[in-house]
Amino acid sequence: MTFAATILTLYPEMFPGPLGVSLAGKALERGDWSCDTVNPRDFATDKHRTVDDTPAGGGAGMVLKADVMSAALDSVADQRPILAMTPRGKPITQARIREIASGPGVTIICGRFEGFDERLFKARLEIEQVSLADIVLSGGEPAALAILDACIRLLPGVMGAPSSGHEESFEDGLLEYPQYTRPQEWEGRTIPEVLRSGDHAKIAAWRKAQAEETTRLRRPDLWERYSGDPVRSASGVQRKKKDLDQ
Repeated sequence: MTFAATILTLYPEMFPGPLGVSLAGKALERGDWSCDTVNPRDFATDKHRTVDDTPAGGGAGMVLKADVMSAALDSVADQRPILAMTPRGKPITQARIREIASGPGVTIICGRFEGFDERLFKARLEIEQVSLADIVLSGGEPAALAILDACIRLLPGVMGAPSSGHEESFEDGLLEYPQYTRPQEWEGRTIPEVLRSGDHAKIAAWRKAQAEETTRLRRPDLWERYSGDPVRSASGVQRKKKDLDQ
C-alpha cells in the first residue's frame, strides 16, 4: 500500500523538495509513498484568486480565508488524517507520527500569514491543529516536510535495518543514548570501555542508563512523563547538564 501525502500549500514547488533525495527520494521512486499538492488559489472565486483578507477587529498581517481553504480541502476529502500546521496547535509526537505512518497517508494544510480563519476549524472538526515546535516559521511548509520525513522513514523498507527506527530519541519516551564510532581514541578521548566489552547485557544496561540520565538532565518535561518524577531544581538541571556536555 502506498502512503499518500497531499499538501495544501500556496507554494507547491516546495514539494517534494528535500524529500525527493536520499532514502525518502528512493522510496518515492519505488512508489512506497506519493506526494500531491493542492493550491488553494485554484479555489478562490474572484479574478485576483484571493486566499486571504485583513483580520476582523483590526491588526497586522492577513488571515487565510475559511471559505477558500475549505473548498480546497473538499477537493481531497477522504479518510486520511488532516493536519493543519499552526503554532497554536498541539505539539506533534513520535507516537502520533507512528499512527499516521501506519495508515493510508495524510493531508497537511500549510498555514501562512497570520494563520487561519478560526471558523475553518469550527466547521471541519476532523482537522487536527498541530505544531512542530515552540518556534514561528514563515509558513507551514517546512514543518510539513519535517512531519512527512518522520512518517516516510517508518514505512516498511525505507530504512536499511528493521530495528533502526526503534532505538531513536522519543521512541520509548527517552532521548537516545550517546553514540561512538572509530577511531577508538580521538583527541585524548576514548570510547567507553563497556562498549568495547562485547557484553551485550552490560551494553544494553549502560545505554538505558545513559538515555535516562540524558533525558533527566536535558529534557525534564520528557523525564516527568516517563518516570512520574519531576526534576524540581531548574538551576540544578542546568548545572548537571553542563557537566554532562563536557
